[in-house]
Amino acid sequence: MTATELPRLGILMLDTRFPRIPGDVGNPATWDFPVRYRVVERATPEAIVRADPEPFVEAFIEAGRALVSQGCTGIATTCGFLALVRPRLSAALGVPVAASALEQGPQIAAALPPGQRIGVLTISKESLTPAHLNTAGLGEDTPVEGMEGTSFARTILGNETELEVRDARREMVIAARRLISAHADIGSVILECT
Repeated sequence: MTATELPRLGILMLDTRFPRIPGDVGNPATWDFPVRYRVVERATPEAIVRADPEPFVEAFIEAGRALVSQGCTGIATTCGFLALVRPRLSAALGVPVAASALEQGPQIAAALPPGQRIGVLTISKESLTPAHLNTAGLGEDTPVEGMEGTSFARTILGNETELEVRDARREMVIAARRLISAHADIGSVILECT
């Protein structure tokens, strides 16, 4: 099989301007295999996280169909809040869809020792609802900590063009420590956001 024959991962992207650093799903250098991207116009971080993804579902389906028609055999997204619409994306696209890191929760939870559970670090605790957790296979009682008030959240949700990576790392560590301090039984933390 040649590189052009390899199955491709299609990535549905929010309409963003913030930097996609290495390790981010939206950065091609993150992957060591072929990927294809499709931006869903006007589906900004603010619109998906703080508002409602519902008005964009058809646009995500259309973009996903375009990726599948280009040979993509699996689809991912660049926003964990799209966990809410993953079942509809999967049904419409006919290929595996991984919409959110939250969807890894059940498998990670199964690997934890008795007495430990998962915690979630999210861009917006206020916006991450029980419906997001339930759709991803996590319980409503899953401990969640948000990044509200941080420069990272302002950059991502404000769709700004510059990200201070060192500051973002520090802010995430502080938030993760808050989460673990409040819930000593956390054995693993899932990062919902880029």
